[in-house]
Amino acid sequence: MPDVRKWMDGPQRRRWAGALRRLVARRREPVVVQTLRSAAAATVAYVIALRLSPEPAPLTAPLTALLVVQVTFFATLTNGIRRVNSVVTGVLVAIVFSLLVGLTWWSLALLLVAALSVGHLVRVDEYVNEVAISAMLVLGVTTVGYTAWARIVETLIGAIIGMACNLLLPPPVWVDAAGRSIEWLARRVRQLMLRMGEEAAGAIPWQRAAERLHEARRLDHDVIQVDAALRQAEESLRLNPRVKEGLLHRVVLRTGLDTLEICTVVLRVLARSFTDLAKSRGTKELFPPPIGQTVEQVLSEVADAVVSFAVLVTTDLSANAESAESRLTAELHTAAATRDRLAEQLKEHVGEDWEDWQLLGAVLTEVSRIIDELDTEHRSRRLLEELDRVSRQHRAKMPRVNRLRQRLGIQEDLWRNRTGAGRRSG
Repeated sequence: MPDVRKWMDGPQRRRWAGALRRLVARRREPVVVQTLRSAAAATVAYVIALRLSPEPAPLTAPLTALLVVQVTFFATLTNGIRRVNSVVTGVLVAIVFSLLVGLTWWSLALLLVAALSVGHLVRVDEYVNEVAISAMLVLGVTTVGYTAWARIVETLIGAIIGMACNLLLPPPVWVDAAGRSIEWLARRVRQLMLRMGEEAAGAIPWQRAAERLHEARRLDHDVIQVDAALRQAEESLRLNPRVKEGLLHRVVLRTGLDTLEICTVVLRVLARSFTDLAKSRGTKELFPPPIGQTVEQVLSEVADAVVSFAVLVTTDLSANAESAESRLTAELHTAAATRDRLAEQLKEHVGEDWEDWQLLGAVLTEVSRIIDELDTEHRSRRLLEELDRVSRQHRAKMPRVNRLRQRLGIQEDLWRNRTGAGRRSG
C-alpha cells in the first residue's frame, strides 16, 4: 500500500492527470467523439441482444453496431443497410444449402462461390465477404434454423442501434479537420517556394536544384492525403441535420484543393526549370544578381499568397472571410507588380544575352500561372461553374423529383398570378 501511495504521489500521477486533462480538452474533437459513439453503440447493442437473442454470448450485435457506426451519418446509413442485407442473404443461402446437400468439402466450395456471387448481385459492396461468412457460420452448425434466426436478430439489433446512435449522438463534422489539412498543404508549398527563392539568388549545383524537384514531386502524396480528408468531410456533410448549406461547404473546399493541386503541379514544373537552368549555367549563378533577388522576392510573395488563399477557403465567418480575401488581394497585387518588374529585367537581360532565354521565360510563365490561379475573380468563376455542375448532376440523378419540383413550381407561379390578378381586380 505505501508503494501505491508513493506511486500515486509521484510523477506518474501527474502524467496521468495531464493525460486526463488533455482528453477532456479534446472531448469535442471528431476522433474522441467517434470513439465514444462507437463504444456506446456496441455496448447498448450487446445489452439488448442479451435479452432478445437465443445465443448466450450475442457478439454479432455489438460487432454489427461497431461496423455500422461509421465516421459520418451517410456512411452509417448506407453501411447499416448493406450489412443487414449481406447477413440476411448469407443466412438464406446457408438455409438452402443445408436443406439440399448439408456440409461437405465440395458443398462448402459451392457455398462460397454461390454466396460471393449472390453478394455481388445484391450489391452489398465491401460486405460481399460478410455474405460468405454468414453462410459458413450458419451451415457449420447442427441447428441451422436456431443459428440463422439468432444471427439475423443480432444483426438487426446492431444495425438499428448503430443508426439510432446517430440520431441521439450526432456524428462529428470533419470540415475543420479538412480545413486544417488544406492549410497544412499550403504551408508545405510555401516552405518549398521560400527555399527555391533563397537558392535562386545564388550559385547552386544542379544536384541541389534536383532535390527541390524531388520535394515538389512528393507534394503529390500530400495532395492525396488532403483529398482523403476532404472526402471524409464531404461525407460528413451529407444527410447531416446539423449542417446547413452542406453543398456550398463541399464545393468551396473541393475547388480550393483543386486550385492548390494546380499550384503544386506548376511548382513542380518551376522546379524542373530551375534544375535545367542550374545544369545549363554550371558554376555561374542561377540568375544574374538583380534578377535573382527579384525571383526570390516574387516567390516569397506568392508563397504568402498561397497560405492566404488556404485561409480564405477554410474560413466560415463572413467577417473573417472578407479580411482574408482583402489580404489575399493585396498580396496578389504586390506579387503581380514584382512579377512585372521581373519581366522587365528578363527582357533587358535577354536583349543583351540570349543564353537560356527559353528557361528564363518559362520561369516567368510559371510564376504568372500560379498568380492567376490564386486570383479571387478566377476563384469566384470556378465556384459558380462547380456549383452549376453539381446541380446538374443532382438533377440528372433524380429526374422524377425534379419534374415534381418543376410542376409544383409552375402551380405555385399560377397560384401567385391568380391571387395577384384577384387582388388587382378587387
